[in-house]
Amino acid sequence: MARGLRIALYQPDIAGNTGTILRMGACLGLAVDIIEPAGFDMSDRALKRAGMDYLEMAALTRYVNFARFEEWRRNEGRRMILFSTRASRPYTQFSFADGDILLFGRESAGVPDNVHDAADARLVIPMKGGGRSLNLALSAAMAAGEAIRQVG
Repeated sequence: MARGLRIALYQPDIAGNTGTILRMGACLGLAVDIIEPAGFDMSDRALKRAGMDYLEMAALTRYVNFARFEEWRRNEGRRMILFSTRASRPYTQFSFADGDILLFGRESAGVPDNVHDAADARLVIPMKGGGRSLNLALSAAMAAGEAIRQVG
C-alpha cells in the first residue's frame, strides 16, 4: 500500500521558505509536516506570499512539538531521514522508500541532538567551494527530487 513521501520541517524560522516548501508539496503531491513552534506566525504574509494560492491545496499537518510528531511517526512505522550538515552520507547514495519522511531542521540551528539521534538515517547534500549550507527550500527540493526519482 503506497503511503507517500513526506517532508517535515523542525521548527522552521523563515516563513518564505516554509511557504515555498508547501507550494512544492502541493505541486508534487507530498504532504508537509511542521513541528512547532515555528519562528513565525503561521498566518504570516511572507508564508502566504511564497505559498501563493497553493497553500489551500497543500497537505499540511502541524505538530505541537517533536514528541507528538515522533509518537505519530512511530505509530505509522515510517522512517525519518534527517538532512544535516553534520551528516557524512551523501543523499544520492541512500535508498529512499515509500513512506519516508524527509526531515529538515531550523534554518538558524538545525535540530537538537535528541532529534538527530532519533533519525533512522542522516544525510548530507555535498557542497564544493566551502559553502556552509544551502537554502532550506532548495535543499528540500533537491532531496524530494531524488526521493521521488527513486520511489517513482
